[in-house]
Amino acid sequence: MDLPLTYKDIINILPHRHPFLFVDMITELELGERIVGIKNVTINEPFFEGHFPGNPIMPGVLVIEAMAQVGGILARLSVPESMKIENGKAIYFAAIDKVKFRKPIVPGDQILFELTAIRKGTKIWKMKGKAVVNKKVVAEAELVAAIG
Repeated sequence: MDLPLTYKDIINILPHRHPFLFVDMITELELGERIVGIKNVTINEPFFEGHFPGNPIMPGVLVIEAMAQVGGILARLSVPESMKIENGKAIYFAAIDKVKFRKPIVPGDQILFELTAIRKGTKIWKMKGKAVVNKKVVAEAELVAAIG
């Protein structure tokens, strides 16, 4: 698969669509091992209208959701038969642990998500992830994805 993966590639891997697709590009991919994805944070994101007026901050739960979406891409592409399940759309966020938020994410930031496989299988994947802005870790978590 040729990198980078862009919107047209990503929507063929994940079931998410606007306004709930939080991955703009995949820049690095080692099947079965690790992935790096990007989210460009812009002021026109719908969640900024209410979080928070006059002080826009990306909600932490959406940072983790974006991280999970990047991890889902790693899991789906690493298990080729999973792309055949329900037209290639079935992957679920199953668990989260060891979450830490270190710095707010604001409009204009570019988030780099780096995830590494801890445990992998045909149905369950556990990954360690971090979100980085300007070379500083802004969030981290361990995530579990369930395929199918």
